[in-house]
Amino acid sequence: MTLPSEPPLQKLQFYVTTSYNCGYLPNKLAQSLIATPQHLVNAETYSSLIQQGFRRSGKFAYRPHCEICQECIPVRIILQDFIPNRSQKRAYKQHQNLVTTILPVAFYAEHYALYAAYQKARHANDELNQDDKPDENDVEQYRHFLCETNVESVMVEFRENEQLKMVSVIDLVHDGISAVYTFYETSDAKASLGTFNVLWQIEWAKSLNLPYLYLGYWIKDSKKMAYKQNFMPLEKLIGNEWLK
Repeated sequence: MTLPSEPPLQKLQFYVTTSYNCGYLPNKLAQSLIATPQHLVNAETYSSLIQQGFRRSGKFAYRPHCEICQECIPVRIILQDFIPNRSQKRAYKQHQNLVTTILPVAFYAEHYALYAAYQKARHANDELNQDDKPDENDVEQYRHFLCETNVESVMVEFRENEQLKMVSVIDLVHDGISAVYTFYETSDAKASLGTFNVLWQIEWAKSLNLPYLYLGYWIKDSKKMAYKQNFMPLEKLIGNEWLK
């Protein structure tokens, strides 16, 4: 991987983290490339970084930088060419009654309660030792992860009959929007909130006349990331070039 060298990025420095347990593939170690200093990673700079495969976690901009693994592939949906399939149309119709509200990024106790419940349900069957991952129910971890940003970001609430069903954190960049993280009510096995959320973000980005929805990393052998290949056409960042 080459280091970013576009003009907006020339004042940044990049360092590689020590190895840590991969959160997506079992029995693998991962490393990340971190952009510093954080205060220089503003909206303009991040728009350049995301085009080169970076993502945001709180105020950290990073991308995978593993020595022997290249499984994390940045992907984005080409919005003008996207056509939902039959299953996606059903999911959109199922949840089209949800009421959305766009809010500034901040800590909201109701959001955190939903996040904590989502994490507990999502990781109920994880075999990882608790020491191998952050405590999902830790308020400070949540604040650092989703309530801090130095780029242009929003939180989107989705409610049904005034009850909070889903929250998305979304970044706005020059050529699209970036899906940072979404968490939702998991008690209804027949719901398709995750699919609906991506479709909603597609429509919102189109309404802003933006060409792409950045979905983060697609990992072939990760079940958590498999859903992304259902939204075609996808462009993948291979080397330094976005390819279909």
